[in-house]
Amino acid sequence: MVSPRGTGSGATVADLVARQWGDHRVGLRHGDLVLTHHQVASGAAARAALLADLLPRGAEPHLGILLDNTPEFPLWISAAALAGAAVAGINPTRRGAELARDILHTDCRVLVTERAHLPLLDGLDLPGVRILVTDTDACAALLAPYEGAKPGDTAIRAVGPGSRLLLYFTSGSTGAPKAAICSQGRLAAAGASLVRHFAVRPDDVHYICMPMFHGNAVIANWAPALAAGASIALRRRFSASGFLPDVRAYGATYFTYVGRAVHYLLAVPEGDDDRDHRLRTGFGTEAGAVDAARFERRFGVRLTEGYGSSEGGAAIQRTPGTPPGAIGRAAPGGDLAVVDPATGEECEPARLSPGGRLLNGDQAIGELVNRGPNPFEGYWRNPEAEAARVRQGWYWTGDLFFRDTDGFLYFAGRADDRLRVDGENLAAAMIESILCRWDAASGAAVYAVPDPVSGDQVMAAVALRPGAAFDPVAFGAFLAAQPDLGTKMAPRFVRVLSRLPVTATNKIHRVALRRESFRCPEPVWWRPAGELHHRPLTGEDIRALLGAYEEHHRAWLL
Repeated sequence: MVSPRGTGSGATVADLVARQWGDHRVGLRHGDLVLTHHQVASGAAARAALLADLLPRGAEPHLGILLDNTPEFPLWISAAALAGAAVAGINPTRRGAELARDILHTDCRVLVTERAHLPLLDGLDLPGVRILVTDTDACAALLAPYEGAKPGDTAIRAVGPGSRLLLYFTSGSTGAPKAAICSQGRLAAAGASLVRHFAVRPDDVHYICMPMFHGNAVIANWAPALAAGASIALRRRFSASGFLPDVRAYGATYFTYVGRAVHYLLAVPEGDDDRDHRLRTGFGTEAGAVDAARFERRFGVRLTEGYGSSEGGAAIQRTPGTPPGAIGRAAPGGDLAVVDPATGEECEPARLSPGGRLLNGDQAIGELVNRGPNPFEGYWRNPEAEAARVRQGWYWTGDLFFRDTDGFLYFAGRADDRLRVDGENLAAAMIESILCRWDAASGAAVYAVPDPVSGDQVMAAVALRPGAAFDPVAFGAFLAAQPDLGTKMAPRFVRVLSRLPVTATNKIHRVALRRESFRCPEPVWWRPAGELHHRPLTGEDIRALLGAYEEHHRAWLL
């Protein structure tokens, strides 16, 4: 065992976990399992003591968590907080070498997983990583000697607000995902801020259905529950059909969402009891104004859209009077500006038609930057990425926005080659490297096209080798055989051409590809939702797609 943790100034997540000791109200529910706050704190303390013995001396006290949303996930985050360790959330949609890279890059010495995910680890070379399988007798036997531990008994390092707690991945355009750092103080402060903003009460129930390996579920849902002394209810994986039954069964009052989750919920057949629940708050991103209004009409719950860069460098809050389509204004303390990346000069205010169409996009759209103080804490062992993110003393979000004459900010896309599909950030370069393995392809470029509802869809321009033809069945078989193709990476649209367009400097002309999207002279194949193979995109298909963009007020993104 190691000496007890030190007492740092300011609130920490460890303080919030320890505060649960002796609180015998319900703290966590998952299916039929019910744990009190006291039991959660006790379980976290036992795992913290085990960590102190498992993590090798002299190494970074990092553990990876490769789990669905089971009770073990918040227990191990809480344990890491008590122990002065850090958690890397490992994405189970990653595969092969890319999955191994995430684990090794973050210096995980212990990987906490479950039997359902063990096949993902088959054949991976993970030197120095001890694998702990939570739902086994072996793990229970390891924990048994530590069951009498209390919060504060054991730590590897002294705990303070600056103690590193989370390493969560955010994708970029130039290769592997970057692991953004979040300290105990920043996470505790974020939780407290959301408690104030949404008036979270100790008797609230936070429903966590978004994956906890993402910052959304931990920062925007688990942290405010912990800060307020509210309870949490976990769903292993998001289910649109299971959402309302869960919300009723748990008495949930608060949930978070990303991407198309709200759209999927609205696709569930309506019922006479759609408003028979205790929900009062939904908080997230990318629902879209149309679906948000539909959600409120149907379920009686107003959704609050927000924007916060994964790294914490910029935040936008929705306030009363925010117009349709806008995200909001800068959060208190933020000095946000929309600037031309080439000059650093502010872009001119947006001019909008009475219907909300942007009339001066070339002059109004720029990159969102924070020119004031920001809590960005860097990337784990990636100084080049940090330098690209913070330039001229400003934090550059990598996201495109425009601002209207009243100062409201509107999201306009990605400034680099990132894509955001169903709430997942993807790097174009990774998908390109996979597509270039296809024997029929001489080259590939991957880029985002707007999804009709929210976020992006993956489009690929594929140059075929002389004499080759696009065979959708063979292409589908190739994709299915790639071990490192994540579940969100497969292209929805494929543009087939003889050669990729290039700029004067012989770089792929991505701007031209994005601008033309699926309305281009070459043949385009697409895979509609629910279909197994790509088929030719017809004029009728394009008209239907454009109608969907118009319906959701996103046609201007094309």
